[in-house]
Formats: sequence, structure tokens, C-alpha cells
Amino acid sequence: MATTNILNWKKEKVGTVELPKEVFEVPVKKEILHEVVQWQLAKRRQGTHMVKTRGLVSGGGKKPFKQKGTGNARQGSNRSPLMPGGAKLFGPVPRSYAYALPKKVKKLGLKMALSHLHQEGKLFVIESMKSDGKTKELAQRLKSFGLSKAVLVDVKSDDQFKRAANNLPKHKYFAAEGLNVFDLLKYDAAVITKETVAFIVSRCEVE
Repeated sequence: MATTNILNWKKEKVGTVELPKEVFEVPVKKEILHEVVQWQLAKRRQGTHMVKTRGLVSGGGKKPFKQKGTGNARQGSNRSPLMPGGAKLFGPVPRSYAYALPKKVKKLGLKMALSHLHQEGKLFVIESMKSDGKTKELAQRLKSFGLSKAVLVDVKSDDQFKRAANNLPKHKYFAAEGLNVFDLLKYDAAVITKETVAFIVSRCEVE
């Protein structure tokens, strides 16, 4: 079991916390991370694309032109896909792109993402996340900490800290229950509180 320092926002050591190797020292496999990220992105797709079928195109009550004598192919409705402004055949319809992924794979992906950041020295544990709600103050704090891009994770969302972080485009703040592989890999670093460590460990336990 590895031990890491607990820091304050001045990057000074204020204590230590144990990081279980079963969660923070897992061998990283790119194929597992890829699979979990693809699953996340599939769930996020809206799937609202659609084209008009015969039943949705207006008109169609009258034969467009007489059957014979025009030199054109016979047509029975201006809703036909062959007619300008007509329906579309086999077009996209609203659907969900979500699919099932085993819980063990999800947890393994999360552990690998955390292990990757820990191995790269980009996982920081801090004492607490408190703010006065001012974006400028939080931005200066993160800059002095040496972070230009990071996810900020607390065990529970703090309204004042969330208010301050909302206008920081290169940082994302959320509660520990929202921790996911995509955001961990998208940002350069992760900052978590000491209480969040225990939450992550309990979440990653295999059932």
C-alpha cells in the first residue's frame, strides 16, 4: 500500500494518506480505457437525428399527374421518395446509442485511469476544497499550485466552490460520485480531497 502526502493549497505537506495498490497501482491497459471511454461517449450521444417518412411528409392526397401521356414514369403520390420534396427511405430515426458494459470493466477502467495519473505524478490529495465563490481567487490558487488543467473532485459538491469553478474552462469540479474515466484522461491532472480517497476505494471494490 502506497502512501502519499496530503497538501494544502500552498502545496505544503499537512499529512499523509494511504492509497491502496488495488486501486491506485493497477497495471494500465489502453484497450480497457478505450472501451470504457467509448461506452461513455456512446451514452452521451443524443440520437435525435431523424428524416421524414411517407407518413410525415405533407401532401400526397392527389395523383401528381395523369397516368399516361406525359412521358414520365407513373407516380401515385408526391410523397414518394422519387419526387422532389418527398419522403426519405431508410433514413436515421431517433435511437439510443447506449449499451451495457460489465460493472467489473467499468471499475477496472476507473482504477486504471487513477493509476495512470498516480504513476505520472498528476494525482494530488489536498486537505479540503473551500472557496469564497470568487473565480479570480480560485484561478490564482490553482495557478500557484501549478495546475493549468485539472479535474477537482470533492466527496460532496460545495456550492461556493462550484460557483467559483464554473467559469474556469480548463478545470472541472464535481462530486466524487461523478468521477469517470473520460474526464480523468481528458484533463492533465486530478485533485481530490482526503475524504474522496475513501469514497473511491469503496466504489472500486469488486462486488
